Amino acid sequence: MKEPDLRKIRKAMESRLDHKRYEHTLGVAYTAAALAMRYGQDIHNALLAGMLHDCAKCLTNEKRLEICEKHNLAITEAERRNPYLLHAKVGSFLAMKKYGVSDKDVINAILNHTTGRPGMSELEKIIWIADYIEPGRKQAPRLAEIRKLAFTDLDGAVLMALEDTLHYLRDGKIEMDDMTQKTYEYYKRERKGADE
Repeated sequence: MKEPDLRKIRKAMESRLDHKRYEHTLGVAYTAAALAMRYGQDIHNALLAGMLHDCAKCLTNEKRLEICEKHNLAITEAERRNPYLLHAKVGSFLAMKKYGVSDKDVINAILNHTTGRPGMSELEKIIWIADYIEPGRKQAPRLAEIRKLAFTDLDGAVLMALEDTLHYLRDGKIEMDDMTQKTYEYYKRERKGADE
């Protein structure tokens, strides 16, 4: 199967996403490419996943629910109450069906870019952390430290960012997907095991 054309995908994202979201998308794609270079991963796949990670952000909540129901994509109770949480799931579906992505690792990187998951691949971790640290981000605590750490200790950066994400969600009383907590616990155990 022919690889998707990054230039065409970039143009499609520019026309479909609002300006701020498109700038964020470019930031994630280029940060992911830099991390892929650092960790010996496929740069094209990092750019592709970064470029498409928010491809369903521009859809309405109703449209996201409709796509999930039409194509039998599972919807959790948390997602039904907060359909904006579906953008990663719908985005991974669109990456395959609309943009011709067949690489499973790229699909998973898009699918898991918001919550993460236990046992992520290198590419999944790269997209997850690139979304967190891209140059347009300003708000997160310890952002400078996490940005620096991402290029020396990817798992450590993921763990620190997950910890800050959980604090943010709890402090803001924002409903979160259970997978974020499970991902944090997994990487915390992994780190503890590595340190012993």
